[in-house]
Amino acid sequence: MFIITGVKRKAGKKGVSLERGGDGGRELCHEDGALVQQAREKREAFEALYTKYLRKVYTYVYYRVGHAEDAEDITESVFLHALVHLDRYQDRGIPFSAWLLRIAHNLVANWHRSASRRRPVSLEAAEELHDQGLSPEEAVERAEEIRRLREALASLPEERQQVLILRYAEGMRHREIGQVMGKSAGAVKVLVHRSLISLHRRLSEKEEEER
Repeated sequence: MFIITGVKRKAGKKGVSLERGGDGGRELCHEDGALVQQAREKREAFEALYTKYLRKVYTYVYYRVGHAEDAEDITESVFLHALVHLDRYQDRGIPFSAWLLRIAHNLVANWHRSASRRRPVSLEAAEELHDQGLSPEEAVERAEEIRRLREALASLPEERQQVLILRYAEGMRHREIGQVMGKSAGAVKVLVHRSLISLHRRLSEKEEEER
């Protein structure tokens, strides 16, 4: 449950509906720097950063852990950590969102080290991110596709999971991903290509096994 003071969430029958935040770019980076400075002086100003990047952080975490409740808990921890350690962020051309996703990556890694906390993805949780007014038959087919994709993705090394989620779930550019992962844009491009090949191979193998 998200509990940071002053931030609202909307709850419906299918769970939490998160507001979509903004995304990188030089102007936004400067804007974030100004917001961070305001938040350092008045912590209530942190709400603007929270609202702006809540969806981005939650989506990344959800795709890494596969369970809505755990994703909410970890997302909350990301922002609490960021709030407590706000003085550590330096506006040197690295977007605030990249700093948040680095924190998210570390917390997700800690979560995965505790194997007893891993849970399978429920269809209801998957629908929270993929509800597009599909018919029941289409929804079942989509849920099955999501299950296969998640299982194949989870079988990849952690670095390859991360780069694919950032590239295709978050829609980040190679340069932006490099800022999160500490790599050059060229290295990220190569990693994305190799990871896609590995993912395609795993999906093909799973299709063969299920026939």
